[in-house]
This record gives sequence, structure tokens and C-alpha cells, in this order.
Amino acid sequence: MPSGMRIGKLTAINYSQLRVKISSEIRGGSVNLYGNIYYFGNIGSYLKITNAIGEVIICEVISIFDSDLHQEKFSFDIESNRELLIKPIGTINRLKEFNLGVGVFPSLYSDVSIVTYEDMEIILRTNNEPQNDSYTNGITHESFSLGISKNLINYLIDVNIDSFFNIHSAVLGNSGSGKSNTIAHIIQEIHRKKSYSAIGSRVLVFDVNGEYKKAFTNGLNANISIKYYKPNIKNDSDGYQPFYLPHFLLTIDEWSAFLLATEATQRPFWDKVLQESYRFYRIGSSSGEDQEKFANYLRYRVCNLIYSTLKMADTDTARITTAASILGSITSIIKSNSDLENVSANLIDDIKKLQAACTISYGDNKNKLGAATQEVAKKVDSTKVKEVINSKIKNGEFFDHKFLKIAAELILLEEDVRGNKQIRGYTATMLTRLDFFLDNPDCEFMRESHEIISINCFLSNLWANETDRSQLIIIDTSELSPDILETLTSVVSRLLFDERKKLIGENRRKKPIHLILDEAHRYIKKHHEYLLKENIFEKIAREGRKYSFYLLVSSQRPSELSETVLSQCANFIIHRIQNERDMQYIQAILPYFSEAFTNKIKQSTPGEALVFGNCVSMPLHLKINKSNPAPNSDNCKIPEEWFIPKWLQDAELST
Repeated sequence: MPSGMRIGKLTAINYSQLRVKISSEIRGGSVNLYGNIYYFGNIGSYLKITNAIGEVIICEVISIFDSDLHQEKFSFDIESNRELLIKPIGTINRLKEFNLGVGVFPSLYSDVSIVTYEDMEIILRTNNEPQNDSYTNGITHESFSLGISKNLINYLIDVNIDSFFNIHSAVLGNSGSGKSNTIAHIIQEIHRKKSYSAIGSRVLVFDVNGEYKKAFTNGLNANISIKYYKPNIKNDSDGYQPFYLPHFLLTIDEWSAFLLATEATQRPFWDKVLQESYRFYRIGSSSGEDQEKFANYLRYRVCNLIYSTLKMADTDTARITTAASILGSITSIIKSNSDLENVSANLIDDIKKLQAACTISYGDNKNKLGAATQEVAKKVDSTKVKEVINSKIKNGEFFDHKFLKIAAELILLEEDVRGNKQIRGYTATMLTRLDFFLDNPDCEFMRESHEIISINCFLSNLWANETDRSQLIIIDTSELSPDILETLTSVVSRLLFDERKKLIGENRRKKPIHLILDEAHRYIKKHHEYLLKENIFEKIAREGRKYSFYLLVSSQRPSELSETVLSQCANFIIHRIQNERDMQYIQAILPYFSEAFTNKIKQSTPGEALVFGNCVSMPLHLKINKSNPAPNSDNCKIPEEWFIPKWLQDAELST
């Protein structure tokens, strides 16, 4: 037999499919060539045909039938002329290069042969052997094992590392279809490479279901360091470290999203609250001249509030009553925080003088409060006030969350005095969310700074371990509510991306970061459903590649995902999807998606997937290798939980 082994002849040709008559000497659906068994008698198997200019056309079997007709019905006979319908996929040229599509079609009656393992190596262009790297003067690994081909049975499929990880990718499929196994297997493959291990990798997993820790507990390269984080735990527990994302790291947009603040009224109000919180923090935390400067500012605010009250078009009785209420509220605000109270002793004395001037005799104050306010105002240094007003808080600058409520109350008082009587109604929802932030245990990881005082400090703590930088970080977010989950994932990703954007030149291509977004539909939703005005993941999807910042998106509901993020992915591993809406969405986002792909996806069993994009030369139907250890994603086994031996049940009850 010739190399490649002829199995039949081409008997009909059109643009979309070719017809092949199998030689009568070929029995069954497989052949043995040089000791390897090749299967061609199954849907999806590969065959090849050489055209007139010496190019090899790779085709996929799409239909198998018997052309004999007996008594108006088809019959099966192994000696009969069996036929195949095959679909052209791509071409191997004379330079041994594979490209999708066909330029010159083969001639009628051309020989049809099996596709060998050697052909597949040319098609996939992968290399398992480590390569010399001129930059590091060492060795780099070129590919990783992904699974076993469903088209060329028993053929192991390797994927080029650079093609897969050098662009955004997506792993999609129904619950239970094998997404978690696929992601765990890929990361395990990379971090198990021996000799020159992936110590330069930086992979962060947002583990929404709390299932990935189990997959990385053992078996990785000894040089690989892993950190497991969990919000709202106080001490190391079950291998997890406490995760902290201090509130001062949030931008005004992120605060507004978290507090559900409206753009027109509440967002400007909250901006003022943040500025006042920072100033109050500086009053309590500064010393010497700085402390006096901020205390001077607070005295200025008190005088302004009283002046504004006295200008109200009301009776003296109403004005003085309002002023007394404001002074009482400010006193409560100051005394509610020990740091403020300790540095505001002189101011409290001044407030007491103002309160003493809040007297009414026959409906007239006789300008006692005005005169008292003028005396206090003489102590105000206007130059220092301007310095404080101009010293606005910068993104990522530390302040204590305890001042948020105090600042909000002061701003409300100010708006009340200005005659904005509806402000409390306008801000009620936002202030309720503020109370949620200040009191709810789910937000504790945002309230506690745990010695994190800056963005650099946060990023350093995130990646570093006791001796070196970690290569894999897993943040278990399984116990967070949707709004807190969206805040955590967005803020962490934005901080990392902002850090990458500072890099210039060659540094942009060094130390890449890969985010693995588990259950991404929960926080990368379609635009109108975002809490955030602009979701950071859309920005990363559009711009991340030039800063070596990449996404690996995993979702069981692609129809709920952002079109922007999904359309920027260039590699896809699609497991079984039964939901018609999700399939239609994928087809709409990816215009080259064909009906044949749809059928393969719908018919896939758990663990099987269709792989296409930059990482493979042509679409491949695979059985993904099992991760070892597997992630903790197994379903409950009902019979084992229901039908328990009586002795075991008694033992459980006794303990």
C-alpha cells in the first residue's frame, strides 16, 4: 500500500462537499498502517486528497451510507460499494504548511487516503520538545496536552502555549459539561512542566463556586507557589488566608456602583462624603501643624453652617432652633469618634459658646448667635482652609471607613441649611447601602485594611509569599452576594490592569497576568445590567493584550455575557450547550460558527468539547484530559445519600 493508504476514489465534487466511493478491498471502518490503527468509518474522521498542483486537501467525514438499493430499500453488505460524503477543511501546501480553506479542488477519480499522525503534526504545528530560548539562555516549553481527538481516534492533541495564552480565551458549556475540569487540567499541565518550570507565570482565579483549591493541592512542580484566599475569615483556615480589599481602593465609580448611587444626585453627594471622610481622618490621624490645619477647617465648616442658617428667610425662633439642632448634631459627630474628640477640644469649647448664644427673648435673638459666630470665625485661618479644600483625596489614598457616616451626616446638614429639604429622601437608598457596608459581616473584608495602606502594598501582598512571588492565586468568592462579588472582581482586576498600564516599551511584554473568570456571567453581564457604568472586563478585553493582560472566561450562560468580552476572545473551548438561546448567542457573536459546530456541541458528552481559534489550525472535537486532582465540582449522588445502611445512620446520629 502507498504512504497514507488509499481507501477509495472521488466520485463527485462541489464546493461544500465531496463524494467518495470506498474500495471494495477495504473491509470495516479501520485500517492498520505501520502498526497504527486509523479509523475512517466514523462521522468526523479525517481523509485527504491530493490536487493537481501537489497540495493535500484535508477533509472531514460528514455522512456514511451504502449506495446499493435492493427492493426499494437500503441494505448492508460489507462487499457492497460503500460511500462517504466529506467536507473540505483546509490544505497542506508543498512547504508542509496547513491553511484553512481550499483553493484548487481535486480532480474526479482522485485517490482518497487516510490522514496519518504525521499529517496531524503538520496541521497542528505543535512541538512537545522544549526549545532553546535566546532571551533567557535557557529552555522554554512550546505546548501542552489538551485531550484526545474525537476525529482521529486515539490521537493526542497538543496545543501551542503561546497561541493559547497570548490572547483572550473562553471556556463555555452547561453545568456539568466539564468546564472546571478543562481549566484545572490546562493550569495543571502548565505548572507541572519539569526542568524549566513556569515560575514566570502569574495566574489569578476568581473561584466563584469554591471548587479549584482541591485541584491544586498536590502534584504540581515544586517551584510553583500557590496562594489561596477567602474574604471574611479572620485567620488562616483550611489552607485559605484572609483576603482584604480595603474600601479606600475603590474609585468613585466603584463606590457609586456598590451603593447603587444614581448619576444625577447621589454620585455628587457621595463624592463630597469621600472628601470629607478623608479630611476628618486627617484631623484625627495628623499631628502638629497638619492636625491644627484640619481642625481649623472643621471650625470653618461650623461657622459657615451657622451663617447659612442665620440667612434663612424664617423667624428668629426658627433660625435659632435650627442652629441649635445643627450645633448639637456636630457635637454628636465629633464625640462619636475618639480621634476627632481628642483633637477638637478647643472647637467643642467654641461650639458650647455658640450653643449658649442660641437664646430667644420674646421671639428675638438680638444677634447674639451672629456675634458669637463672628468671634469664633476670627480664629479661622482662611489660607489654611483653602489648602485643605484643595487637598482632595486621590484614588487609592488611605482613610478610615469610620468617618464615612460622620461625613455623610455633615453633608446632609449642609444641604438642609441650604434649603435642599429633599436631599434626605434622594439619598435614602444610598445611605441604607452605606449602613449595609458598615454593619454587614459580608463586607468585613472591605472595612478591614489589615496593614494595607496603599495600592502598591495591596498588590505586593497579593502576589508575594514568605520567600518569593506566587505563580497561582485562587480567591474563593463562593460566599459573597452578587453585588459584593461584582465589586471584588472589578476592583481587583482594575488595580492589576492600572498597574500594567504604567509599563512602557519592553516591560509591557514581561511578567504577563492571566485572569481566570469562573462563572463570568455573574459579573460580566450585558451592558445595561452592569452595576458599574463601564465594566473593567470590557476594557481589559479591548486593551489588555497590548499590556500582556489576558482573560480566560468561563461561563455556563454565554447569552448573559457581555458581547464585547466574548467577541474579543480568539480561542474557544465549547462543551455541551443545550440551551437554544445560548447557542444562538454564540452563533451571533461568532459569524464563522457553522451548523456542523452546533451539532457537535449539542451531541457532546461531559468532558468533550469543540476547540477552535488561534490555538488550533482547524476546529477540533476533543475528549479533554481529566485533571488530577479534579476540582471539587461533582454533583450530589442521590442514591448514595438516600440509601444509607442503618448501622451507619446510627453511628452518625451518635456522633
